Amino acid sequence: MIDKDKIELLAPAGDYEKLVIAVLYGADAVYIGGEEYGLRAKAKNFDIETMKKGIDFAHSHGVKVYVTANIYAHNDDFNGMAEYFKKIYSIGADALLVSDLGVFSVAKEAVPDMEIHISTQANNTNYMSAKMWYSLGARRIVSARELSLNEIKDIRENIPSDMDIEAFVHGAMCISYSGRCLLSSYLTGRDANHGECAHPCRWKYYVVEETRPGEYMPVVENERGTYIYNSKDLCMINYIPELVSAGIRSFKIEGRMKTPFYVGTVVKAYRQAIDDYLSCPDKYNERKQNNYYINEVSKASHRDYTTGFYFGKPTSQDQVYTNNSYIREYDFVGIIDEDSGDDGYAVVMQRNKFETGDVVEVFPAKGESFKMEVGQIINEDGIAVESAPHPKELLKIKFSRPVHKYDMIRKEIK
Repeated sequence: MIDKDKIELLAPAGDYEKLVIAVLYGADAVYIGGEEYGLRAKAKNFDIETMKKGIDFAHSHGVKVYVTANIYAHNDDFNGMAEYFKKIYSIGADALLVSDLGVFSVAKEAVPDMEIHISTQANNTNYMSAKMWYSLGARRIVSARELSLNEIKDIRENIPSDMDIEAFVHGAMCISYSGRCLLSSYLTGRDANHGECAHPCRWKYYVVEETRPGEYMPVVENERGTYIYNSKDLCMINYIPELVSAGIRSFKIEGRMKTPFYVGTVVKAYRQAIDDYLSCPDKYNERKQNNYYINEVSKASHRDYTTGFYFGKPTSQDQVYTNNSYIREYDFVGIIDEDSGDDGYAVVMQRNKFETGDVVEVFPAKGESFKMEVGQIINEDGIAVESAPHPKELLKIKFSRPVHKYDMIRKEIK
């Protein structure tokens, strides 16, 4: 049996609710952004008070919290940076995630006892740079997304044993080198390396010849144009043994901008896959062969899947040229707001429309999912209703099994 302590499942948390979901659905650690210095400016992010609340909740469940400060800083960004780092250290954050050497130096001086991880934005492609970061005081690197498993294994074999490798295993892929994109800044004035990416890699593009302005020629033979930068989503859930063998310590899921439903769905699926493999490789292989894990992660909205660079350089088969839309097989229709009582009724917060007679799947934080038909729906006025069309309306529903706060309900789209 492989030592579970050697593997960490690291989940995104764009706000407090997503942090709670990530923790309850099986993450060993979460990464969050404060209101400054992170690369997800459009996420709700955490002010200091909410960050402390989140850290306290995570720690009460034995889960670590890493705070992102991975912008590439301009001169003005250093105003107040040291004080900010001291605040997040004082409220118990477990590590800082940085990419800029200047930011790193501020952190080392301001919070010398705080663990520092080096972001994928720092282009960690070789063991020599990893050893240099180690000599400066870092104890973890996030490997560049352009690395194969063999390259990561080579880094693992050439760095100190107490330096960890963290790697993305699931989620959206940037077209640009380790996410350091210039397209957004050039086309929109929004600096991706400053947390303001406009995601131009998902846009539709044509070619224009300079002597024929206004004549838009498709890049491929399709009158609709093409999405030439649009990568499929990374998914490595069927390759847990290979990730472990490469020496990756932390399995990182992308998605601080995604929904709580996405976070819970993907985290739980990877939690099951990792635990199955560590406790019983035969069980893991059987479930993989039966497409159990892929089916589970696919219940959250996603693009088609790719293994990225892990088994070789991507080809045209790893891009989506026809659209930038997601595949959505399930609707997130509700989340349990209060545990069920002895009578089987529980309070549900509606997230998308459902109605009596619908067959839904209850997706608990712990334990197996189960299906049931929605019976009576009682609204906040105590009146029985046929449907639940109002966002975040609190409703009472009878469940066939006990349910708990933050368990989620999904409905297959027919």
